[in-house]
Amino acid sequence: MERIITLTTDFGVQDHYAGTMKGVILNINRAAQIVDICHSVPSFDVLEGALTIAQAYSYFPPGTVHAVIVDPGVGSMRRPLLVETGKYFFVAPDNGVLSLVFEREERIAVRHITAGHYSLQPVSATFQGRDIFAPVAAYVSKGVAPAALGEEISDYVRFAIKAPEPVENGGLRGMVIKVDKFGNLVTNLCPRNAPALAETPPPGFRIRVGAGEVSSLKPTFAAGQPGELFALWGSMGFLEIVTNRGSAAQLLKAGKGSELVVTFA
Repeated sequence: MERIITLTTDFGVQDHYAGTMKGVILNINRAAQIVDICHSVPSFDVLEGALTIAQAYSYFPPGTVHAVIVDPGVGSMRRPLLVETGKYFFVAPDNGVLSLVFEREERIAVRHITAGHYSLQPVSATFQGRDIFAPVAAYVSKGVAPAALGEEISDYVRFAIKAPEPVENGGLRGMVIKVDKFGNLVTNLCPRNAPALAETPPPGFRIRVGAGEVSSLKPTFAAGQPGELFALWGSMGFLEIVTNRGSAAQLLKAGKGSELVVTFA
């Protein structure tokens, strides 16, 4: 059966890890199409892994198997999971890396992978992406029924992105949850929790973050002047602090976890 398998990991590209997983998959299913979503998730950063797969998974054809390996607890008692939604399959550690998928999908079945004969033996304590997740993804891509891999569970790990908190005079205290490759500061503000900023036009506002502040919202990067700091609604669905052809993170001396405060005129 020809089916797409995607890989999202914190393995990087300088070592053999991602390539080895592909070899395992192709040994089991030579017809599999393997797509790299990202191997540059910061090491051990489960939230970043959750954001990465949440932005990408739904753009793939139905039946795609998504392997998400950001696994600081590898070798511990954390469980390997197989997740089935209405359209997709996911294999991942039970550490919350699929939290945003759980949040967005109406129908999910989560299974604890316990069928050892679908893993490579012996299972390494340090590379279960190779020995458990890659082979399970390959077998699912060949049509093995999820029920054959383990029983359904309901106590899987999940978390929610921290919502901004209200402050005096109707303002909000939020945070930067991601800095992308271009230096754009992705915040935890979205139309649901910051509806005033989603109005057209928004009311007068100021966002203090890092070493400066932003007081304008523009529709595109090109709408700002080079070096001008401003906000926009990014493709991830969150408000971003950006600059045209530059790094807002560097200009504001801010990064992931930096606090921001929104005040309205």
